[in-house]
Amino acid sequence: MLVFLSSKHNPNPFFRDRDRKQSGEVAENHALLPLRGWNSYDSFCWTISEQDFLQSAVIVSRRLLPHGYRRTTLGASTNSRGFDVIDEWGRVTPDPDRWPSSKGGKGFGEVAKRVHSMGLKFGIHIMRGISVQAYDANSLILDIVVGSAYEEDGRQWRAHDVGMNEKVCGWMPEGFMSVNTSLGAGKAFLKSIHHQYIEWGVDFIKHDCVFGSDLSVDEITIVSQMMKEADHPITYSLSPGTSATPSMAKQVSGLANMYRITIDDWDSWRDVASHLNITRFPYCTYRT
Repeated sequence: MLVFLSSKHNPNPFFRDRDRKQSGEVAENHALLPLRGWNSYDSFCWTISEQDFLQSAVIVSRRLLPHGYRRTTLGASTNSRGFDVIDEWGRVTPDPDRWPSSKGGKGFGEVAKRVHSMGLKFGIHIMRGISVQAYDANSLILDIVVGSAYEEDGRQWRAHDVGMNEKVCGWMPEGFMSVNTSLGAGKAFLKSIHHQYIEWGVDFIKHDCVFGSDLSVDEITIVSQMMKEADHPITYSLSPGTSATPSMAKQVSGLANMYRITIDDWDSWRDVASHLNITRFPYCTYRT
C-alpha cells in the first residue's frame, strides 16, 4: 500500500510552482492520484533484458494506456545484489550484455526515448548511497560542475572517502551503503548519480532503502533538490515502508511526491491482512 503526497497541499513551493507550470499532467506527475502502470520486478526479477522490457512496454501502450496506465518502471533497474556494472565514476549503469543500447555511455537514455515514443513514462528503481562495487573499486568521484574528478583540499576524492561501510542498506548489505553527506565529495557523488538519471530522461524514481527503518533524510534532501533542478518533471517516490512512522512522514512531506508505509506485499492473504491496521494511522502530513 502506498500513501501519496499531494503537491497541491505540499508546503514545498517547488512542487506547488511546478504544478502550475505543467497543465494536463499535474495529477499523474505529482501523485495527486495513485500512479498507474507496470513494474517489471515481479515478473522478471533482477535479470530483465532490454528486449523483454520494451516488448512489455508495447503491451502496456496498446492494452493499458487507454485506461490510464502510463508508467513503465524498471524494477531493480541497475542493481543485482553486489554484482553491478559501474562506470569510471562509480555510478551503477545498465549491463550492456542485457541492455545493448546502453553501450557507449548512453545508459537508459535510448530506452527512455523508445518508451516515450509509445506515449508512456519511464521509471527506474534505485538504491541508497553508493554500491559495494564502487567502494571496492575505490572509484573517483565526478564533479558535475567541472566535468572531472572532484577536488577539495588539494586532492581528488574517491569512494573510500565517502562510503560508510558501517552503515549498509538494511535489507541488501552486500549491495549498497550510505554516503557521508556531510562531505562535499559525498554530496558530489549523489548529485552525479541523479544528474545522470535526469540526462537519461527518467520520469519516475523509486528510491529504495532511504525510508522507514532505513530513513536517510539527508540523502532524500539532496535528491529532492536535484529533482527540482531537472529540465522535466520527475516523480520522486521513497521506499521501503518498514517501521515507517508519522514523524518520518512529516520529515519528508516537502521533499518527495510519495512514500511507502508498509513492507512488500506478496501474493498471500497474510501480507494483505498485515496492512489493514496500518491504514488507520495518520501517515499523511498534508497542510492546507
